[in-house]
Amino acid sequence: MSLAVQDRPLVLGTGHGGTPARRAVARWAWRLFRREWRQQVIVLSLLLAAVAATTVGLGVGASAPSEASVFGTANYVGTLHSTGAQLDADLATLRASFETIDVIAHDDTIPMPGSANNVDLRAQDPTGPYGRAMLRLNDGRWPQGPDEIAVTERVATAFRLHAGGTWDQSGTRRTVVGLVENPLNLHDTFALVAPGQIAAPEHVDVLLRTTRATLVSKARPQDMSTQERQATGTDAASVMVLVLATIGLVFVGLLAVAGFTVMAQRRLRALGMLGAVGASHRHIRLVLLVHGAVIGAAGATAGAIVGVAAWIALSPQLEPLLGHRIDRFDLPWALLLVAIGLATVTAILAAWWPARAAARIPVVAALSARPAPPRPAHRFAALGVVLLAAGLTALVLAQQTKPPYIIGGVLATAIGLLLLAPVGVAALGRLARHAPLAPRLAMRDLARYRARSSAALAAIGLAVGIAAVVALAAAVSAAKATAPGGGNLPADQIIIWLQPEGTDGPVPTLSASQADALRRQVDALAADLRATSVLPLTGAVNPAGPTSREGRPPVILGKPHTVDDGIEYRGNEMIPVFVATPEILAHYGIDPASINADTDVLTSRPSLAGYDLVSSGARDWQPTLQRVTLPPYSSLPNVLITTHGMTGNRMRLTTIPVGWLVTAPQALTPAQVDEAQQTAAAAGLSVESRPTGVDQARLADNFTAAGIAMALGVLAMTVGLIRSESARDLRTLTAAGARRRTRRALTAATAGSLALCGAVIGTGCAYLALLAWYHREAHWLAHPPVLNLAAILVGLPIVAYFAGWLLAGREARTFARQPLD
Repeated sequence: MSLAVQDRPLVLGTGHGGTPARRAVARWAWRLFRREWRQQVIVLSLLLAAVAATTVGLGVGASAPSEASVFGTANYVGTLHSTGAQLDADLATLRASFETIDVIAHDDTIPMPGSANNVDLRAQDPTGPYGRAMLRLNDGRWPQGPDEIAVTERVATAFRLHAGGTWDQSGTRRTVVGLVENPLNLHDTFALVAPGQIAAPEHVDVLLRTTRATLVSKARPQDMSTQERQATGTDAASVMVLVLATIGLVFVGLLAVAGFTVMAQRRLRALGMLGAVGASHRHIRLVLLVHGAVIGAAGATAGAIVGVAAWIALSPQLEPLLGHRIDRFDLPWALLLVAIGLATVTAILAAWWPARAAARIPVVAALSARPAPPRPAHRFAALGVVLLAAGLTALVLAQQTKPPYIIGGVLATAIGLLLLAPVGVAALGRLARHAPLAPRLAMRDLARYRARSSAALAAIGLAVGIAAVVALAAAVSAAKATAPGGGNLPADQIIIWLQPEGTDGPVPTLSASQADALRRQVDALAADLRATSVLPLTGAVNPAGPTSREGRPPVILGKPHTVDDGIEYRGNEMIPVFVATPEILAHYGIDPASINADTDVLTSRPSLAGYDLVSSGARDWQPTLQRVTLPPYSSLPNVLITTHGMTGNRMRLTTIPVGWLVTAPQALTPAQVDEAQQTAAAAGLSVESRPTGVDQARLADNFTAAGIAMALGVLAMTVGLIRSESARDLRTLTAAGARRRTRRALTAATAGSLALCGAVIGTGCAYLALLAWYHREAHWLAHPPVLNLAAILVGLPIVAYFAGWLLAGREARTFARQPLD
């Protein structure tokens, strides 16, 4: 007789069951999610809010202002200053070299009433190959004949024009046939005429789309200056939004760890039963991992939908703020998919640690619903201390200027803070012996369920740490700005700049009537401030240097730094240069007769070695210095170039007015500064004042309030999870005769302990990080924001304690045991 075994015998407890077992476990996890999704609504809401905020942030980052408002769809702009037959010859040369070009002629001689900026009379083809994106018709039609013109809304308002009306400008009458705008720059003020209708343009822009090699190899006019379109900053802004979103998802992930830990403990008997029927550790982990993936995918998808809808609704309101029209559906969809993936991965990673811990619990212990014993805290503390030390070392080596060290130091410090959370929870358990009965039970319960408590404590510490860093950094900035004898300006002085960007921006060329009108406005503003003096400030420009529609850049001192593509000058190292006019010399009591004939620069600085005279056209500038007494403030005239310095060493610099120094009889208030800034902005000017510290204090207060609110939200969720998980213990206490006061004290002590420990850890790490950041000037940290730190270290634990006291204490309705899942 012969026997044949048709199927291999099944031995329970061995093997992994293959794909059918994994599929069955995944289906069970999906059914559990459908049945218990309400218990996970907090994690779902957090993921939804994080992805929705990321979506809106990505939209804002992708819509950041760019150079497209000047280049259109081209990547090079060539500027010609030739006229007449020479201009025609130059354009013919460019057409022969590059075939397709887009020509835009400019005439910047029309003064704008009450403003330092002129109206740009622009001759441009609305259907040009590269510039059509820079024009949009809002009303009427495009100008066609020699006597037709279209204007922007600001020009129409300033000159009281309307479609169908007539504009008489300098004896030339034109009919306004339309209202236009530059959709890429809503602040662009111009008037549009048909191509060829500007007889003598001030300059001509030629838009080109070519490669650098082709541009260099082809024939070009010799006097044409070329500007290359830089890589758009919208991609960098979107990436920065994604980095911030990742930090937010880390915070959400910490909260999700607590939620999944509670869920794993709630399902412990069911997981033990699954193990009892033969499921392996891998299958038990898979249950929670699939649950995390489902929650992450659901929350991320819902957040993306809500975020896109919010972006479509909010984008019209953001157009005036961003200064250009926004395409509602021009979102970085690839980065949005990355954000959805990050949110899903965050939920999976948050479920992994509780899944790993639940899978290691023996079956008998799981069936009895015993919690896993906490792992020793010193293992996390050792790694946390190492990472914290590495992060602080990187911040010291960064010298506030090296991005790789800065990013690495911040990340290592934050991760070190998170890993120190178990130490804080263990410390609460050790301190419990000195507390009364109810707080003792609460603190020992936190130490008993350390995985859940540590995640919540890490989230609180992260929120508090960010708020403390901002508050301390704001206090340092305010202390530096208000230090006597330092900063940019004295408290009783302001500078009214002609250029909108202060000392770094181009200076517009003013007509005599514009200069008189602006001087009257400055005098009126000074009268409102009851100023004792108004000192005209004069700068120097290179007449042969590059120019733009905004004007010419003034000569300025800067330190050269070698980079990959050449030399760069950093804004925080720039020193303004002023001309030694008789008014400035008289204002500071310098006798012109005391100035040596060969002196190039008057300064109170000990040396100008290492500085270049930027925008001057001079190389190897080695001026002859003469020391004089000038104010030490960085924006006041403490570097004066003499007539000899402007004309010597083969330089041919000319003077140009750059602003006015207004001196008030006493320190200016924030309200006076705000009013002066608004008045100056209406005239196209900018105001620089000494920081009052109000903005820094407001920023610190906002971040402190946000950090406290976030920490309280974490506490509310964590305490709710803890109390729901310990419902059986509360029923037992109630049955044993515990009063409402005891139950209230349990919840209040839980919330207060977590808040105090998180505030101490977060603030301590923030101080260490800033000590490493300001290690060369640590004395500025001696001016702490007392109210902000008191709100974090004292106010947060008190609010958490009393909130827990008020929201707890309800007596359980039944003492029956919960049914087995």
